[in-house]
Amino acid sequence: MSQFVADLWDSIFTPGTTPTLVKATHYSFGALIVTLVTLCISTMNKHFFFLTAIALGLWGGITWFIQELEKMKEEMAAQNTPVTESVDGEEKTAEQKKEE
Repeated sequence: MSQFVADLWDSIFTPGTTPTLVKATHYSFGALIVTLVTLCISTMNKHFFFLTAIALGLWGGITWFIQELEKMKEEMAAQNTPVTESVDGEEKTAEQKKEE
């Protein structure tokens, strides 16, 4: 467990997503869903049902975004053109930087 916490702390200072950060995200959302479902069952309050739906949608959206980032990393690796910097929202590769 302490290795996981140490890896999680290091992932804060690492750009992009790391496997440890993704695991922590899934664990956090899993705990949130368990808590909300427990509250739904015990209170039968409609607010908890809506909160559960919102949390599930957010978890799905974040999971989709992480998968898209991984696809982009794979495509960039296949092209062998690493992104070096981002200026004005436009990503520039090392080759484009040399041309300027």
